[in-house]
Amino acid sequence: MANVGTCSKCRQVGEKLYLKGTKCRTQKCIFEIRPVSPGQHGRRAGIKKSSEYGKQLWEKQKVRLMYGIRERQFRRFFDVAVKEPGITGEVLLSLLERRLDNVAFRLKMAISRQQARQLIIHGHIFVNNKRVVSPSYLVKEGDIISFADRTLKKTAFIENVVDKRMGTGVKVPDWLELQKKERRGVVLRVPIRSDVTMPIEEHLIVELYSK
Repeated sequence: MANVGTCSKCRQVGEKLYLKGTKCRTQKCIFEIRPVSPGQHGRRAGIKKSSEYGKQLWEKQKVRLMYGIRERQFRRFFDVAVKEPGITGEVLLSLLERRLDNVAFRLKMAISRQQARQLIIHGHIFVNNKRVVSPSYLVKEGDIISFADRTLKKTAFIENVVDKRMGTGVKVPDWLELQKKERRGVVLRVPIRSDVTMPIEEHLIVELYSK
């Protein structure tokens, strides 16, 4: 379950980050009810700092919060992206999408990335029939993501969380395949820029870290 401060993160950056999954698409979404930044005198959401540095910092914070990554870890992903062939910003987003916690969320195996991280840390998620307990594990083409057998035996969790989530109309990205009956997914290919549908200006992040 997402913590109390989850909704304030969306209000902080002035955009929906869909940190609570399906709930963010309903009228119960706190961002829809109160679209102002946290605090007693919250300003209207979406008003960003006017300086170029402010815009760059804002974009980095938005992406970091969206994927639920700490600053130091986010910087490590950027450093890896710099060394990879291709456009740095696009490579960075591809790496973030390939994180196991994000993949489990995209496959509708969890209602949020935070819940996906908890499932992974507690050994409920397998990759190619092997337990992986690192949320930052990078999946590759051909990987099969599934639940541990002991997890599938938790009837209440499977029926009330997993099956309910998988039954929603949320679209699974084209680079992933959801096998709903088996409650597992397959990585069809490495994600590309067009697979990331959130409004992200990754070039601002590259400019920020390149100073």
